Amino acid sequence: MIDVKILREQPEMVKAKIALKKFDCDIDAILAFDAERRQAVTEFETARAQQNAASKAMAELPKGSPEFKEKVAEMKAVSAKVKELQAAADEMEKKWKQMLLSIPNIPDDSVPVGKSDKDNVTVYTWGDIDSIKNAKPHWDLYFFEELLDFQRGVKVTGAGFPFYVGDMARLVRSLVSLFLEEARANGYRELMCPLMVNAASATATGQLPDKEGQMYHDAQDDFYMIPTAEVPVTNFYRDEIFEESQLPVYACGYTPCFRREAGSWGKDVRGLNRLHQFDKVELVKWTHPDKGMEELELLRKDAEGILQKLNLPYRVLAISTGDIGFPHAKQYDLEVWAAGQQRWLEVSSCSCFTDFQARRANIRFRPADGGKPRNVYTLNGSGLAVPRVLAAILENNIQEDGSVKIPEVLKKWYGGDKIG
Repeated sequence: MIDVKILREQPEMVKAKIALKKFDCDIDAILAFDAERRQAVTEFETARAQQNAASKAMAELPKGSPEFKEKVAEMKAVSAKVKELQAAADEMEKKWKQMLLSIPNIPDDSVPVGKSDKDNVTVYTWGDIDSIKNAKPHWDLYFFEELLDFQRGVKVTGAGFPFYVGDMARLVRSLVSLFLEEARANGYRELMCPLMVNAASATATGQLPDKEGQMYHDAQDDFYMIPTAEVPVTNFYRDEIFEESQLPVYACGYTPCFRREAGSWGKDVRGLNRLHQFDKVELVKWTHPDKGMEELELLRKDAEGILQKLNLPYRVLAISTGDIGFPHAKQYDLEVWAAGQQRWLEVSSCSCFTDFQARRANIRFRPADGGKPRNVYTLNGSGLAVPRVLAAILENNIQEDGSVKIPEVLKKWYGGDKIG
């Protein structure tokens, strides 16, 4: 949620910054409503003060006196007016909160200006894509349909919910073990998270109301299946206050993730490229505002380090203003090279949200100098998402006999040299 003080005091800056993003938002209309709302609150508070004064005056009059009876009649009229004004003010307050939730975060000045993903900027590359031999799309591997059973997944649930079978299941578990071990080594405390969250949690991190249609929803209990562990992990500290000396705080969580991915089609959804359920380890940080962007660079390096240990060529994109997400202030995407498909696949998005999520979630810190509590900055990034990392491993390590060589770093968990 945007800082209301900034919204009121720097409206032209806010409008200019939001205009760079892909989200429609009428700041002038929101500010006009804010003025009406504050006027309504003032009228209610004035009437309530009059009610209190009349009540005090009535208490000093003899009961049953003409003056007392006159004050009773006056109080009834004032009370009715107060109730009317309070109802109007409360209704406007609800609408105001919804309006604030409709305002996207302001992009940082360092974010590349652009209109779409075509304007994202490659800031770093690693690995030699030309040295990869025998590559083919992972769905063309001779053992793919046996070890990654999409047909039975369709029978049991629906499209996008595959079974990982035998050695493939073991390989997935090996990847998750690597991701969690790397997170622990980098100082992240592991949380085992709920897979369903309430609306308040989804609102705090920005999934609601912006991405409501992308989440699976249990209408009876009003719970949402998590699209990422970012949601429960970030909300772990909702409505809490850190001491400044505690910052930064790091946490990670491994969970399945559930996304409807409505409208996805074509090559983007083939094989492991886009699933409705997938496994991911999420890295989350709560930091001092002065350290937010510095911590983002460290977060990005934590995710990159895993790809380097897997020997997967990758690139880092600075996401442009026209492609950056609703709650994001700055965002990097990490994409691995899938040699069989001859394309880059996103495996991590590392982002700083400034105080946007913390303001919604009421996560603050108490300054060491004794000042009033301030909102922290929140950051998160995938470290990493399994399916596309798995796809790149399968496509980039094919041997002459059609089997796939297991990366050295995974062997202690996988227990073998190859799959297939």
